[in-house]
Amino acid sequence: MNGQAVKESAIEQGVWGVASSIDIYDCDPDLIRSADYIKQFVVDLCELIEMKRFGETQVVHFGEDEKVAGFSMVQLIETSLISAHFANLTNATYLDVFSCKPYDPDVVRDFAQRYFAGRSSTMHVTLRK
Repeated sequence: MNGQAVKESAIEQGVWGVASSIDIYDCDPDLIRSADYIKQFVVDLCELIEMKRFGETQVVHFGEDEKVAGFSMVQLIETSLISAHFANLTNATYLDVFSCKPYDPDVVRDFAQRYFAGRSSTMHVTLRK
């Protein structure tokens, strides 16, 4: 099912929310290592999918083990939450968007992959009932 169909199905079924998990591979290392760039991504994404941010974007770098080291981001939105982890070792982005306001997950994936200059991505979408 394509992203627009997911959004339409969510509306038709009256589901509680749409959750998408997007893994983006081979991202530009400079982009995923910039807290300011990640914060701007959140602003731009929320504008694109018409989600209202609630509070400031939290971006924190941590991880003693190189396998998990990198920035993590959390942004509350009025309809739920956007979060991500940016893995330094593999230059991957792991993005999650959960909202009770329906959105097109393909739009999110395409936008995020371009934003972080990723070469490929995978996505899983769940309609939460």
